Amino acid sequence: MVTSPSFWWHGKGGWQSLALAPLSLVYGHISGARMARGVRHRVQLPVICIGNFVLGGAGKTPTALALARAAQAMGLKPGFLSRGYGGRLKRTTLVDPARHLAADVGDEPLLLAREAVTVISPRRVEGAEALRAAGVDLIIMDDGFQSARLAIDFALLVVDSRRGLGNGKVFPAGPLRAPLPRQLAAMDAVLQVGTADGAEPLVRKVARLGKPVLLGKVQPRPVDLEHPHDNGEELKAKQVLAYCGIADPEKFHRTLRDMGANLAEIRAFGDHQPLTPRQMDDLLDTARRHKLQLVTTAKDFVRLKGGAGRAGELAERSIVVEIDIVFDDPSAPKRIIEKAQARFRDAGKIL
Repeated sequence: MVTSPSFWWHGKGGWQSLALAPLSLVYGHISGARMARGVRHRVQLPVICIGNFVLGGAGKTPTALALARAAQAMGLKPGFLSRGYGGRLKRTTLVDPARHLAADVGDEPLLLAREAVTVISPRRVEGAEALRAAGVDLIIMDDGFQSARLAIDFALLVVDSRRGLGNGKVFPAGPLRAPLPRQLAAMDAVLQVGTADGAEPLVRKVARLGKPVLLGKVQPRPVDLEHPHDNGEELKAKQVLAYCGIADPEKFHRTLRDMGANLAEIRAFGDHQPLTPRQMDDLLDTARRHKLQLVTTAKDFVRLKGGAGRAGELAERSIVVEIDIVFDDPSAPKRIIEKAQARFRDAGKIL
């Protein structure tokens, strides 16, 4: 639950990356072999995996939500499958937003469960079967592209247009979760989020393989999840204290600036990190002393639910910025779903 090292995202990584190269060689061999030779079990439902090439945030969860909404518009009943990272429950669990806390099931599953049936499980096949028992007809798996032992009918990998693949090296020398050639061979399409050129080298590689590169953008909307607001004027020209515990805090800061907010103070915590009482005191006291509006992400907000100390007060005083991923081609999510369904049917014929 820590922020990724800066050398992952600049140039070739410098001496730190060079020093970690032997460990990367071992890690890359193991992760690549697991992807190449690992047995993937098929369940009796089509499976779409939303993954990314690198460790850290690229927009997987809002992309999964966008596909679920497209599936619902097609008359389907999608269900989300997540490992439940950051939660204490290590058994297969049907997520109930009215009962579970982020400390139980993780923050991202709570966001997913607001939209569709969501199951967390460290054993993805078991989790998929639980979704089938719950009556879903399409599984959208949030993460697990490199490691899940579940057969995937369509793998959509999300890449941030600014960060791209960072220094292009495998963990721990860089952010790659597995060697790039192995990941490229297994994925079906890339979704580039944003218009910066940091992902251009990857886009060229994908194009040479003849695989599609889809384009999308971040569309923010400020929502107080306790008391929803009606419009996006809430933050314009406001002096704000922005706080978040996500993999790429600067992305959140850019979003706020694009919305017209003035970032007077910033607090960035580790990814998925629950706030301590001292940190909450600092946020509330700083905002009150300097007359600043507290602003956070939806993922951070759900971690405040049921929290100790001043968590309730912090939640009440914070504006929440939700993030939607909007595909440049509105028909792309429907095509992805139809492709997954067709591959699932074809696999059934072979079996």
